[in-house]
Amino acid sequence: MELAQYLDTTYLKKPSQANISEEETRANVIKLVEDAIEFNFKLVMIRANYISLAKEMINKANSTVQVGTVIGFHEGTYSLAEKLKEAQDAIDLGVDDLDFVINYKAFKKGNTNLVVEEIIKGTAIGLKNNKIVKWIIEVAALSNEQIASISSLIKNLVIENFGIDNAKNVFVKSSTGFYKTKDDKPNGATFEAIKIMSDNARPLKVKAAGGVKTKNDVLKMITLGVERIGTSSAKEIIEETKIDLKY
Repeated sequence: MELAQYLDTTYLKKPSQANISEEETRANVIKLVEDAIEFNFKLVMIRANYISLAKEMINKANSTVQVGTVIGFHEGTYSLAEKLKEAQDAIDLGVDDLDFVINYKAFKKGNTNLVVEEIIKGTAIGLKNNKIVKWIIEVAALSNEQIASISSLIKNLVIENFGIDNAKNVFVKSSTGFYKTKDDKPNGATFEAIKIMSDNARPLKVKAAGGVKTKNDVLKMITLGVERIGTSSAKEIIEETKIDLKY
């Protein structure tokens, strides 16, 4: 598979987070989609209010680029009802991938029942509508033991409730990229965390997101079993690859 097909090119900042206007944000999304079409990236990961715009651009270009959005972003503490409504609204707009932020704070507090219910119902609404479902676990907020435990929990619930054949349509995803860490520690995917996820989530797939910025990072992630990579540096990664191929 070509490298571009591993990449979910991503722009998720709200205007207030980027300190820019709505018009500038829309322009950034348009550029993201244009680049995705040009470089044949797997998917554009954007906020739900831009799904229709992205779909229109992709269809007009007769492109195979998919469109994904985030649910319960970025804190993960939205109620289940709110997450399911967000998911249904995105489905109605024609989204292809639903990336749910799991309630990792509830998980850390031992409120497993809440997490179990949202995994089952969130996965159900996605699979029922033939969507890819990804569960963002926010590795920077978890210990290695918790990363292993929550990855295993997602895997077991998906297989028990939806069968092994549906496992290929569900991912465990590392990070939102928005988590605030202390002491400048990584807030996204690390090789250590990805290996733990991969070891404990299989046969579910793994998506690395947050902090993946170079071709070497991408290649290392792929060797660890990652099948999708979320990055705001997708264009730069492919351009780096093209430069390397000239030598």
